[in-house]
Amino acid sequence: MNIYLSINNREQVIKLPVLPSELSISDPQNNENFDSIEKGEMKLIGKSGLKSFDIQSFFPANDYYFVRDRAYSGIEYIELLEEWKERRVPIRVVIDEMNINLPMAIEELTYSSEDGTKDIYYTLSLEQFRFVFAERV
Repeated sequence: MNIYLSINNREQVIKLPVLPSELSISDPQNNENFDSIEKGEMKLIGKSGLKSFDIQSFFPANDYYFVRDRAYSGIEYIELLEEWKERRVPIRVVIDEMNINLPMAIEELTYSSEDGTKDIYYTLSLEQFRFVFAERV
């Protein structure tokens, strides 16, 4: 499996160098319950909500044998993600083996240095972004 993050139609691309140990995708449905006089509680099935997930892993500063990509090192990944956040545009997330290819917004980026190796441990919280296009009349 590979996970790619990109911005502005592949202007810049990050291939995650270390995959997360697990990845759970939330795919909500906006259903609604209501009470009717004759039937009691009923459910209306709504439209799909926004998919979301957190990626927890680390950006290596060292050359480990299991690293999948060495385009950047440690803090350089964080600097790039922070730059993308400042631009306030959606990022594209592609997870090849899960058939995920979504525009997403960065909800939160949390990172730390924990063990003296200069590796950067992070949690990247993402939520689906839906483009809105105005119709011509």
